[in-house]
Amino acid sequence: MNENRGKVYLVGAGPGDPELLTLKAQRIISEADVILYDRLVNKEILKGARDDVELVYVGKESDHHVCTQDEINDLLVKYGNEGKYVARLKGGDPYLFGRGGEEGEYLIKNGVKVGVVPGITSAISVPGHAGIPVTHRDHTSIFVAVTGHEEPGKSENIEWEKLATFKSTIVVLMGVANLGKIAAKLIEGGKDPDTPVALIERGTTDDERVTKGVLKDIDEVAKREGVKPPAITVIGGVVGLSDILKST
Repeated sequence: MNENRGKVYLVGAGPGDPELLTLKAQRIISEADVILYDRLVNKEILKGARDDVELVYVGKESDHHVCTQDEINDLLVKYGNEGKYVARLKGGDPYLFGRGGEEGEYLIKNGVKVGVVPGITSAISVPGHAGIPVTHRDHTSIFVAVTGHEEPGKSENIEWEKLATFKSTIVVLMGVANLGKIAAKLIEGGKDPDTPVALIERGTTDDERVTKGVLKDIDEVAKREGVKPPAITVIGGVVGLSDILKST
């Protein structure tokens, strides 16, 4: 019997470019009986699946959920208990703001075997592709990744004012909707209002777009330029390196 039967793999699909998928992720996708995939997964990646695979879209947006998280958890347990070989495909890395840890805990609690395939996280790869190294000896040795979106009703647990005191690159995922509030809190905490900021849409793909500003005006710039989520926000002096290091 295939040892992967009745097992769910939490698979990172990377930042967008299908060629940034790991070899292990590619193999699991090609062998899986069922693939549950998120909104941020590049559909080109699914072309590597078997012809008879069962594809289940479970994408979530801030104002619209095809499935709730509880429903996704129950689907994973259901397929696992049916003896299926399951790929739970997530954008980026499953354990960085991907709720992979929650899903893994739920599966194990319900007697389903779990495997994890780390993915290339957008928090590093998307800025890098846009010519922005998140660390640089002349700028900072500290890099912080934070979520810019909290679940409705969940109390704020990111102390932006304290983050402002670190000489670090701040990478914000899912932060476009709250960009004005985030910038204001960082400035209140002492961050220089003229700190460079980059907003990267559709990172690592042919449709990538980078919009730049500074902390004090980035929300206004984003609205004027029509920046839409999902986008990665990079805050820090390293943003200025993009003109030199941008891939050609």
